[in-house]
Amino acid sequence: MTKKNLSAALQVFYGFGVSYAICDQIFSQWVLYYYLPSSSSALKPLLSPLFIIVALMTSRLIDMISDPLVGYWSDRVDTKWGRRIPFITAGAIPLMITTVLFFYPFSKSSEIMIFYHLTITGCMFFIFYTIVGAPYNALIPEISHSQSDRLNLSTWQSVFRLIYSAAAMILPGILIKKLGNGNEETGIRYMAVLFSIFAALGIFITSLTIDEKKLSGGKTSREKLFSSLKKAFRYKSFIIYLCGFLFFFTGFNTLRATMNYYVEDIMGMGKAQISIAAGCLFGVTALFFYPVNQLSKKVGYKKLMIPSLLFLVVISLGFFNLGKFIPVSFGFLLFALAGISVSGAAFIFPPAMLSEISAVATHETGIKIEGIFFGIQGFFLKLAFFISIGVLPILLVSGSGKSFVENLIQKPDAVEKAGIYYTALFSAICFLISAVIYYFYPEKILKDE
Repeated sequence: MTKKNLSAALQVFYGFGVSYAICDQIFSQWVLYYYLPSSSSALKPLLSPLFIIVALMTSRLIDMISDPLVGYWSDRVDTKWGRRIPFITAGAIPLMITTVLFFYPFSKSSEIMIFYHLTITGCMFFIFYTIVGAPYNALIPEISHSQSDRLNLSTWQSVFRLIYSAAAMILPGILIKKLGNGNEETGIRYMAVLFSIFAALGIFITSLTIDEKKLSGGKTSREKLFSSLKKAFRYKSFIIYLCGFLFFFTGFNTLRATMNYYVEDIMGMGKAQISIAAGCLFGVTALFFYPVNQLSKKVGYKKLMIPSLLFLVVISLGFFNLGKFIPVSFGFLLFALAGISVSGAAFIFPPAMLSEISAVATHETGIKIEGIFFGIQGFFLKLAFFISIGVLPILLVSGSGKSFVENLIQKPDAVEKAGIYYTALFSAICFLISAVIYYFYPEKILKDE
C-alpha cells in the first residue's frame, strides 16, 4: 500500500534546517578573502598561498574522512528521536562557534600562528559541518516514501538553501560596511557572528518539528562499515553520479569563490555591487525552481542536468572574456544567466538524484544505509572543495611575472587580474567534463515504496 505523501508544512520545516549552508557560504566567500584579500580591500594578506593551501587542504582532508564515518554512524544509531536528528541538533552550536573563529586569528604578529589557527579552526569547522550536513541530507530518503516526496523535499531544501545562500552573499557587503563603521575587519567579524546565530536557529527549527522516528518507522542498519561501502559502490549509477558531481562542484566552488574578485577587480566596483551580483544570480535561480521541479517529474534529472552544465561552460567562458571582448557592464547579466543552470545543477538535482539512488538500493536490498550514501557524497563534495582550494590561491596570484614557486611561497601584494580570469577557464573545463560523465548516467527512478 502506498503511504500518504508528506504534508507541505513538514516539507517547509525540513527546509529550514539547511541553514547550515550559511556557514558554508561564509567559508567559501569570506575565509579565503579574509586571508588573501583583493587589491582594493583595506585588509592585508595574512598568509602566503602555500600556507593557505596547506591549511585548507588539511582541514578538507579531515572533512573528507569524517563524511562517510558520520553517515555510517548515523545509519546505526537508534534513539527515541531517530537516527539523524540527534546529530543535526548536537552539531549546531559548535558549527556556529567555529565559523566565527575563522576571523579571529590567534596572533597576527606570527604567520606560523595564523597558519595553525586556520588549520585547527578549519578541521573543527568541517567536522561539525559534516555532523549536521550528512544526516540532514539523509533525512530525505529516511522520511519520504515516493519520488514525488523526495523531489519536493529536495526542492524545499533548495528553496531555503537559496534563501540562506543569497542572504549570505547579498547582505555581507552591506552589513560589513554598517557594522564595521569604517573598519572592514570588524565588519566581517560581526557579520560572521550574526549569520552564524541565524544558521543555528534554522537547524533547531527542523530538529524540533520533524518527528523522524514516526515518519521513518524507526528502522536502523546493522551493516558494518566496509559492508555498507561495498553495497553502496555496487551501483554503477552511484559511481557515475559521484564522478559527475565531483567535477561540477569543483567548477562551481571555484566560480562562486571568485565572485568578490570579479566584481571588485574585473568590474571595478565596490562591495555593495557584490550584493547586486549575488542578487542577480540567486534571483534567477529562484525563478527557475518551480519549472525545474515540474520538468523533473516529467523527464527525470539527466535530461536537464546535461544542458545545464553545457550552458555553465558558456557562462564561464563569458566570465573569461569579461572586460576583454565582453564589456564589464555585462557582468551582472552573466551572473543572472548562470542562475538558470544553478537552480537545478547546484540545488535541486544533487539531493534528489542521490535520494533516488539510495531509495532504489533500499528497495532492492531491504537495507537502510542512506547515511552512508550521503556520507560518501559528502566525501566527494569535500574532495571538490579540496581540489578547488588547492588550485584557487595559486591561480589568483598567477600572471604577476613571478615563477610558480615564487607565487606559491611568497606572501603576495594582491591578486592578479590574469589569475582571476584563469579561475573562469578552470571552471569551464570542470563543467564540460561533468557533462560528459553524466551522459553515461543510467537513471532509474523509484516512483513509490
